[in-house]
Amino acid sequence: MRERACASASTRIDPTVWKVAAVVSIGSFMSQMDSTLVNVSLSAIGHTLDASIATAQWIISGYLLAMALMLPLNGWLVDRIGAKRLYLFCFSTFTIASMLCGAAQTIGELIGARIFQGLVAGVLGPMAQMMIGRVAGKNLERVMGYTALPILLGPILGPVLAGLVLAHASWPWLFFVNVPVGAFGVAMAVLLLPRDAAGSQKRPFDFTGFALISPGLVALVYGLQDASRAVGLACLLAGVAFLAGFALYAARKGHTALIDVRMFATRTFSVAALAQFFANAIMYGRQLAVPLFLIAGCGLSATHAGGLLTATGVGMMCSFPLLGWLTERLGCRALAAGGALLAFLSTLVFLWLSVDSFSAGWAAVGLFFAGVGQGTISVPSISAAYSSIGRERLAVANTALNIAQRVGGPFATTLLSMVIASTLHGVSGAQPGRFLPTFVLLAGLHLLCFAAAMFLPVRVQRAKNA
Repeated sequence: MRERACASASTRIDPTVWKVAAVVSIGSFMSQMDSTLVNVSLSAIGHTLDASIATAQWIISGYLLAMALMLPLNGWLVDRIGAKRLYLFCFSTFTIASMLCGAAQTIGELIGARIFQGLVAGVLGPMAQMMIGRVAGKNLERVMGYTALPILLGPILGPVLAGLVLAHASWPWLFFVNVPVGAFGVAMAVLLLPRDAAGSQKRPFDFTGFALISPGLVALVYGLQDASRAVGLACLLAGVAFLAGFALYAARKGHTALIDVRMFATRTFSVAALAQFFANAIMYGRQLAVPLFLIAGCGLSATHAGGLLTATGVGMMCSFPLLGWLTERLGCRALAAGGALLAFLSTLVFLWLSVDSFSAGWAAVGLFFAGVGQGTISVPSISAAYSSIGRERLAVANTALNIAQRVGGPFATTLLSMVIASTLHGVSGAQPGRFLPTFVLLAGLHLLCFAAAMFLPVRVQRAKNA
């Protein structure tokens, strides 16, 4: 009885962990919901502000590029200012930026406000993952599994809320809805987040490193999004050159660099970062390829296609709460690799549908199991990465992981867009067979993700001070 009580006590999660997880989930939910709110409302905003879709698209692109610019600063700012103080500042500023977006009178003002919002989001975005990692310890998989649920609901509720808002109010309310959520989140952060430790790391700011990595990330992300044009290709090459220069510079600079690239010499960390890269690649690649296949290839309505696509979210919601239990029984490698393999098998369903007659039932089954598999890849690899380094380096390591994640998505969508554009050029009418090369490429990306996951450690072994 005593041994059983001790085991129960050792697996019980401290209430402080749940408080931190609940608070930071509010910020992640708001930012995720905000992204899909805007994505589905571009035409309405452009029409009201007398702007073309190409111009209105910068409401999204400017936000993403601003995020890429500020993302490398996250680790240094956490070490310099403290996690709670930085989170409160960023969450408050993000809410103010939402008010500025809603108050914009011209498309230029709106794009400017979104860029400002993106600058803040670049620092705020990685903080939920890092703050949970700091307090959860060996319960990381269980806690992140549960906190992922509200984050998943954000993109699903975004289009629904956008439709309700635009049916009863004008577009500024798409941004004003963030204000009460933000105010509530800030209040909860003040009350529930633990105080920052007294001894923060006073690293000097690495101006040279920032001048290399931040413009490099912006150029890389923009180049990947527009690689079909000469200017996009030039930006892509410039981004690669800047990032290569940063890697060489940071390797000599060591721990004083903005991001200590020597972490990648740790095999577990580098493999986990690669798994994160491909996990985001297959997720964003599927989000691009499958809706186009259903609508342009199979002739489904947007409503019918959207209904089928919800099966992916349902699958992810089914897998996330089980992550802690599954990790304890299967281990880190088996769970992540098994999820990648399941997602790969689900892609074979669409290979079959592209050469045979379309079946909505099989499409829903494939998307559901793609969601189940996708949901089991990222958290085990994040846990493996965190376990391979000391706790004092967690903020910088989290920044490096987030960069790998955010580059993976544009990388996949660029490759798939090139294939889709070449196979659909001059095609009219629904021709599902034209999407066969697209799903072959997507299946290949899944296999690369599976290969990366197979090199993760069998079980998580915590580093000293992790």
